[in-house]
Amino acid sequence: MPRNINEKWRPSLGLVLGATLTAVLCIPIIGLITLPYLTRDLGQSVGAILIVVITVVFTLFLGYVLTRVLLRPITTLADRAKALEAGNLDITEPLPHYGTQELRELGQAILDMANTLHDREASVRTYTNHVTHELKSPLTTLQGAAELLQEDLSPEERSQLADSMQQATRRMGALLEAMRELAAAREPLPDGTTTLDVIAPRLKQAFPALTLSIQGGTITLPLLSEGLVIVLTHLIQNAVQHGATSIQLTASDSLILSIQDNGPGISPGNQTRIFDPFFTTRRGDGGTGMGLSIVVSLLNTRGAQIDHVQSPTGARFDIQF
Repeated sequence: MPRNINEKWRPSLGLVLGATLTAVLCIPIIGLITLPYLTRDLGQSVGAILIVVITVVFTLFLGYVLTRVLLRPITTLADRAKALEAGNLDITEPLPHYGTQELRELGQAILDMANTLHDREASVRTYTNHVTHELKSPLTTLQGAAELLQEDLSPEERSQLADSMQQATRRMGALLEAMRELAAAREPLPDGTTTLDVIAPRLKQAFPALTLSIQGGTITLPLLSEGLVIVLTHLIQNAVQHGATSIQLTASDSLILSIQDNGPGISPGNQTRIFDPFFTTRRGDGGTGMGLSIVVSLLNTRGAQIDHVQSPTGARFDIQF
């Protein structure tokens, strides 16, 4: 997807319009002032023809400038928008722009919006494929159990089928709840700030058996406390479920928040997949694999990014605000 417009210095729109109006006003005045002198030296007919020629030349030059500064960038941007609408996503060269500063900013904003919409559409398509795949298994279980219940089964077999159906419904319920949380996480949060010291009591209450250490607790982070609690709750919950007993939270003045646990860490084979929706190593225990996807979606709404960082012990994640 195209993301940029060629960087070229261009005048502001106000300057272009001001210069155009000035030229439109001055050309007739200059013609009236110079006409007596031209007719005196060259004759009335020649002087008038010369004034007409000069006026036409200036008008053509002015039209060329306006075409280059206003019409060309607008039509180029419109053509690119039509190409994107038609599904031509292979356009990678920057948009050549000959307009004003305002048109350049408008063009960049439109291209960024198109890129965002394309990413969202791709995300929804991928997410839908994942959801379909994940729900297919419990639905198949329920369908098979329903067919078997029509047979003459022993009480023990019926009990086993009932357990399978309950597990399938719990799995579907967990997936649907995770999808609801993911949809909520993708809604933009209001602007706000918080600190680790403010949310620490809520985290300690949610994980009473966990040893929680905090550094940089007074540093202001550009995220509402509700949003940061959701992010850290999912990260800490993942760590606890994998055997961590202590968490170190460190905030720095460069607006980087580090989360370090003392668990077994993440295996090299899984490190590239941990942020994929529905990826989990705890599927048998009811894991949905949506926790980190929710974290990523929520942080993206605030322009933040989370990365897995290599650590000698446990797992470490860095959030860059």
